[in-house]
Amino acid sequence: MRKKKNALLEINHCLAQKSLVDWKFSKFKELVRTLPKSRKGNGKRIAYRFVTRSLPELTPFYDKFFASKKKRIPIDLDLTPLALAIWFMDDGSKTYSSVYLNTQQFSKDEQLNLIYALKKQFGIDSTLNKDKTYFRIRIKTRSIVEFINLVEPFVLEEFKYKLPKQTSVMTP
Repeated sequence: MRKKKNALLEINHCLAQKSLVDWKFSKFKELVRTLPKSRKGNGKRIAYRFVTRSLPELTPFYDKFFASKKKRIPIDLDLTPLALAIWFMDDGSKTYSSVYLNTQQFSKDEQLNLIYALKKQFGIDSTLNKDKTYFRIRIKTRSIVEFINLVEPFVLEEFKYKLPKQTSVMTP
């Protein structure tokens, strides 16, 4: 997001995530003047994106999620299963049996707030996991099935590869 007087939202992914950009566009199309389009980025990267108009309706979201032009996690964050699925499609990854939410850009306190929100709002146990130099959130093994059951109905078909396979058929 960016803001001068009013905020705007830019959705920008690599071309391989075109389906996610198109899905997001379908939700924001009333706020956009032009269709999503590809553009050449740095190096060989081809991005696919759209940008909303600068609108007063978007400004409260900017004010809540950006402080001093830096992305942040508000203390009163209220997640929904849909929001969690979008977050996972955007910034999630997996190993054979683990799910990670790549939160390395946030402070440790903000990440701990996210862990608390996952537990309080969904009963999902998670922890911080050191990824080289920075921390990210790892969903604990005992909560993988709950996590999958929560997000899978909203995960686009092209992103289901991110879900651990051996637990996706299990029931709690």
